Amino acid sequence: MKKKNETIELEQRVGELTIDLQRVRADFENYRKRMEQERAAMMEVAKAATVMKMLPMIDDIERAIGHAPKEIAGNEWVKGVKALEKRLEKSLKDMGVVRILSKPGTEFDPEVHEAVMMEDSEGEKEVIVEELRSGYKMGSEVVRAAMVRVGRK
Repeated sequence: MKKKNETIELEQRVGELTIDLQRVRADFENYRKRMEQERAAMMEVAKAATVMKMLPMIDDIERAIGHAPKEIAGNEWVKGVKALEKRLEKSLKDMGVVRILSKPGTEFDPEVHEAVMMEDSEGEKEVIVEELRSGYKMGSEVVRAAMVRVGRK
């Protein structure tokens, strides 16, 4: 009888320890997944911060190209600046960053466009008249809204 009771107690103890081990394994797996998610989120935040630091440089380069006199358009220096702009845009694209469509005539979308000027015109739809500063999205998130002048059509 004594051996039978000891066997039953040992089997119960093994069952309890097995349940505890399963719980610890599940907790560890949940912890590992949570850490992976937090690491991925931190990487996205770091990427967005890097992009935000790059955008003013891209704006300056675009302005420099836009103000280059037509007489020197074929100049090697101007071509080099244009190549630099293309490389920066490719780097952004490789990071999953895309430019927000803000061409004149595009319908105004307050989710991705920031209207800083409104023209007095009549119509039913608000449309973009001019893009004043490019906007960018990373995935579905707006990194920087496009700054636009809006009118009605």
